[in-house]
Amino acid sequence: MIAVSKQSIEIETVREESVPFWLDTKKRAIFFQILVLLIVGVIVWYLASNTIENLHKQKIATGFGFLHKPASFEIGESPIPYSSSDTYAKALFVGALNTLKVSFIGIVVTVILGTFIGIARLSSNWLVSKLAATYIEVMQDIPVLLQLFFWYAIFYENLPPPRHAISPIKGVYLCNRGIIFPRLEYHPAYGYALTMLGITCIGIWLLRKWARKRQEATGKTFPLFRVSLAMVIGFPVAVWIAFGAPIMMDVPKIRGFNFTGGASLSPEFMALLLGLVLYTSAFVAEIVRAGIQSVSKGQWEAALALGLSHAQVLRLVVLPQALRVIVPPLTSQMLNLTKNSSLAVAIGYPDFVSVANTTINQTGQAIEGVALIMLVYLTFSLSTSAFMNWYNKKVKLVER
Repeated sequence: MIAVSKQSIEIETVREESVPFWLDTKKRAIFFQILVLLIVGVIVWYLASNTIENLHKQKIATGFGFLHKPASFEIGESPIPYSSSDTYAKALFVGALNTLKVSFIGIVVTVILGTFIGIARLSSNWLVSKLAATYIEVMQDIPVLLQLFFWYAIFYENLPPPRHAISPIKGVYLCNRGIIFPRLEYHPAYGYALTMLGITCIGIWLLRKWARKRQEATGKTFPLFRVSLAMVIGFPVAVWIAFGAPIMMDVPKIRGFNFTGGASLSPEFMALLLGLVLYTSAFVAEIVRAGIQSVSKGQWEAALALGLSHAQVLRLVVLPQALRVIVPPLTSQMLNLTKNSSLAVAIGYPDFVSVANTTINQTGQAIEGVALIMLVYLTFSLSTSAFMNWYNKKVKLVER
């Protein structure tokens, strides 16, 4: 038997060696991969060498050395101190922060609004359901750029100047300079309260783990939501009160042709945020609706038969199952919102694309500027995708 097996192995070896190269699937696959890699390498080499040669002929400097030169232009809206004497690198960093600010706030508001409208779309109330359906249909059919122009016209052209600003609430003003409102002046008590908030969040996380283990062991539920809400509000407020409950507000006041003091949101920022949120939330609402409807009616009926309320069924039974359907397309809409923020250049909001375009016009470094734009948006997109993939794995149902 051993002799026969050795002979069969030798025969198989001879057969493999006698197979022609073009009929061997493994060797052929390796060959084509190497061939494709060589073709791509040749194309990249040709484009790079041709670009460098043309730039050299036109005497255009290359490289990123311009980032250390003074930018010599102002940026109308900056979350950090910035002046025209700062470098191009800092100017681009300010643009990236502006893009990150509108994208982050937009994503948070979009998810909340889209979830609310998606649930309202499934409401048994005829009026609520039809209003949600109308909102979804109208917002999806109007291009996002047109919505940006509309909201910018509302804020910039139809609101009065600062001297005749509308004040719906004392200390809050609406004018063509944006929304101006009071802001808290810094006090050490606020820092201590924020520290306590962070500690409280860690405590809630530990409490949640304990409550889950307790429920699995005894079957008894713990009012986690109400206790967590009380902790989040109560502990920081208690620390704030312990340090004297300081309230120092910087109230805006009219000085000349503009306001001084307080904080403000520019018309460009508000128009961009509203346009992106209203447009994207319509798609998120449909994603939430489809995710909820993917859960069979038997799940609803079984949960209601156990005595759970409709809100508990939605929160404890339906949404955990619907998330496996909701999260992947929701990630795509988050990425779309971030990329659509580049349309800010059309209404004058100084996002990264706008600042990069100004930099390109002043320095002539078009290739480097476009490469930086691609790198920044690629970084934002990959970071969002990585976080949502982690969240998707975290909340997915584990089959037993």
